[in-house]
Amino acid sequence: MTKCFEKVAVISILITASLVLMGPVNAVADEASGIDRNIMNALQDLYESAPSAKVLGEKAAGILVFPDMVKGGFMIGGQYGTGGLIKGGKVVAYYSSTALSYGLQIGAQKFGYALFFMGEKDLDYLKKSEGWEVGGAPSLVIADKGVATALSTTTVREGIYAFFFGQKGLMAGLGLQGTKITEYKPE
Repeated sequence: MTKCFEKVAVISILITASLVLMGPVNAVADEASGIDRNIMNALQDLYESAPSAKVLGEKAAGILVFPDMVKGGFMIGGQYGTGGLIKGGKVVAYYSSTALSYGLQIGAQKFGYALFFMGEKDLDYLKKSEGWEVGGAPSLVIADKGVATALSTTTVREGIYAFFFGQKGLMAGLGLQGTKITEYKPE
């Protein structure tokens, strides 16, 4: 039994390490303009598929978009992706998003997500923290179909709203608990 568990642990670590190492290579290889275009296209696609996201975007102090997250694992998992902060219709800073997890899980998935910071104080927390851990500070609302259809200019409150989009692959569950978001400078 322990030999089997050791093999599973080694395979899981190798899968997770390869996923995490793949992410930065793509981000460094792209020029900032290519990254910006990818971020803005992903946001536009989200707006088309979830009109309530556009309502939030019009009121948000800033929008942090991660268009190409990769998640995978077997018992031990990881996810990685890069994105950018949009203010005033332009990408003003770049961020990476990483997470490690353990438990009953298997599979691989690609997806994107956007965080809508509704107030300046929420956005300031992101800027001031040296690696923001989602779930450790400002209130976060995951906008599933039920929440998303109820959003309007009168129901939106302070805090941060998260939308997932473009899921491909098979992996049980999507969540942001334990995700670390850190600013970086592309080359």
